[in-house]
Amino acid sequence: MNGVKESGMTVIVTTYVVYLVISISLTIWVSQTLFKNGRAFLVDVFHGNGGLADSVNHLLVVGFYLINLGYISLALKLGYEIDNVRQGIEALSWKVGLVLLVLGGMHFFNLLIFARMRRRATLHDAPPPVMPDGFTAVREGVRQ
Repeated sequence: MNGVKESGMTVIVTTYVVYLVISISLTIWVSQTLFKNGRAFLVDVFHGNGGLADSVNHLLVVGFYLINLGYISLALKLGYEIDNVRQGIEALSWKVGLVLLVLGGMHFFNLLIFARMRRRATLHDAPPPVMPDGFTAVREGVRQ
């Protein structure tokens, strides 16, 4: 009976290790991709100020790591027993799938933040609004 318990424990530990390796590797890959490709966008948002763009980009990456690695750590525990390799693979698939969803969500959140930053920057540089070319009289107290 002890051999069966040790075998199950080995499957659980192996599942945890594989989960951590895959999840952390995916987080690093996505983070590096965002850092590399986000720089040009941030330089545009900050009107060519590369130093400011690099600083903001670095801070975004740090936040990305903290959120995703925190989630990976919290999601490590399975909450149920794994008795064989098939169950270990199924648990691993579920956990890595959740990590991918979180990474995707964070990616789109970063894109949303970048888009808002860019929109604000372009509004700042936009030409002033056109002066009105007509006048509409308003009669007070009259409802239509």
